[in-house]
Amino acid sequence: MRLKQFYQNVFGLLLMLSVASIVHAGSFPEFTDLIEKKSPAVVKITAETKGRPTGQPDVELPENIPEIFRHFFDPRQMPERNARATGSGFLISDDGYILTNNHVVENATDVTVRLIDRREYDAKIIGTDPQSDLALLKIKEKKLPFLKFADSDEARVGEWVLAIGSPFGLDYSVSAGIISAIGRSIPSEGNQNYVPFIQTDVAINPGNSGGPLFNLDGDVVGINSQIYTRSGGSIGLSFAIPSNLANDVVEQLKDKGRVDRGWLGVVIQDVDKDLALSFGLKKPEGALIAQMEPNGPAEKSGLKVGDIILKFNNRSINTSSDLPHAVGPTRAGSTVPVLIMRKGKKVTLDVTVGTRGKASETIAASVPENVDTRLGLVVEDMTAEIRKSVGVEGVIIKQVSDNSPAAIAGLEPGDILVQLGFDEVDSVKSFRKIEKSLPANRPQPIRVVRRGAPLFRSIIIEE
Repeated sequence: MRLKQFYQNVFGLLLMLSVASIVHAGSFPEFTDLIEKKSPAVVKITAETKGRPTGQPDVELPENIPEIFRHFFDPRQMPERNARATGSGFLISDDGYILTNNHVVENATDVTVRLIDRREYDAKIIGTDPQSDLALLKIKEKKLPFLKFADSDEARVGEWVLAIGSPFGLDYSVSAGIISAIGRSIPSEGNQNYVPFIQTDVAINPGNSGGPLFNLDGDVVGINSQIYTRSGGSIGLSFAIPSNLANDVVEQLKDKGRVDRGWLGVVIQDVDKDLALSFGLKKPEGALIAQMEPNGPAEKSGLKVGDIILKFNNRSINTSSDLPHAVGPTRAGSTVPVLIMRKGKKVTLDVTVGTRGKASETIAASVPENVDTRLGLVVEDMTAEIRKSVGVEGVIIKQVSDNSPAAIAGLEPGDILVQLGFDEVDSVKSFRKIEKSLPANRPQPIRVVRRGAPLFRSIIIEE
C-alpha cells in the first residue's frame, strides 16, 4: 500500500512539473512569424578595398644584394591587394536605400549587396557618419521589402529583442535575447560620445555589424554595431545604435550627404560625492563644465566654467556622458533651456547650440616659486609667454606636501590651478587672498589644468 501511494505521489509530482514547464514555455515569445516576414529585408554586404601592404617591418638588406633587385623589397613596389569585409544591413525603403555600419564599408572601392533570394547588386555609398558608425547605401531596384524604425525611446530593459545577420559569413542567422541596459556610453577612438547605445545579451559576432535589432512588433529598435569580447566572439555583451538616432542620421545623409551635430564647446566631467557637496548639490548629478572653447556657443550663451548642467532642453543630465547624447541631436542654431547649478543656486539659461568645433589645447610649464602652507602647495606665477601658450590664467603647482589637503584632493606638480572655491585665480597674490578666505571643514571646488585637460577636484581644509 505504501509503495502504491509512493508511485501516486511521484506521478502527481511529475504531472505538476510537466504542466509548469508547459506554462513556463508558453511565456516565451514566438519568433517564427517575425523571422519569416522580416528576413527578406535584411541583406548581406561585401565591401572591397584596394591598397598596398602597410605596416611592413623595417628590414636591413645585405649589402651584397644588387641594386636591381632591391626594389622587390620596397612596399611601394609591391602589387595592390584586395581586402574584403563582410557585414549586414537592411532595406529602409522600397526604392533601395540600405542602412549599415560605417566600419563595414569604410574606404571601400566596391560594395555588393546580396538579398535573401540571392540577387546581387552593386551599391552606391550615399553618405557615411563615422561618429555614429552608420552608412547609407543605395541600390537600383524598386518594390523591395523594407523595415520600419521603432521608437527607441520606448525600449525597456528586459524587453525581448532579436537580431538577423551574417555572423562569420553564415547568411541570415538569427539570435535572440533581452535588452540589458539603455544609454550606454562607449567613447570612440576620438573620445567622442554621441551614441547612447542599447546593450543586449543577444549573440552578436563579426558579420552581424549593421544588421537590425528587432522588437517583438518586428520593427527595428537598433542597429547592431559593437561587441565586447576578449575571445573575438560573443560573450553576451553587445551594443546597438538606437533607431531614433539612426533615423535622424538617415534623414541628414539623404538630404546633404553628411551629418551636422549640436555643439556647446565645453569640456565636462562627472560630479562625485565631494564635488556635489562643495557645489551645493544634495547628490552627485549633472555635467560639470571644466573648460570652455573661447567664443564658443556655451560662452556666448552665458555658461561659465564651474557651472553644473542639470538639465538640457528639459532632459535630465545625471552623468557627464548624458550631455553629448542630449546636445548631439539638437540642430545647430536652436535655442534651448538649460538648468544649471551656479555657486549653490539653480539658474535656467537660454543656450543657443552651435556646430561642432575643435577643443583648444593647453600645456603646462614652470617659473620662480612661492610657498603656501595652508593647502600644502608650492605655487608659481606664469610668465606672459607661458600664459599665452597655455591659454588660461592661473598659477603653476610646483610642489605638493605629503598628507596635505592638496595631496588628499589629488593635485599634482605641474597642474595649473585656475580656480579655488568659486573664484578664479590669476596670480600667486590672488591665490593667497582666496585661500585665506576659504572656510575650514567644508569641501570647496578647485579646478586645475593637467597636461592640457581641465579637471575639477574637491578640497577640504581641516582646522
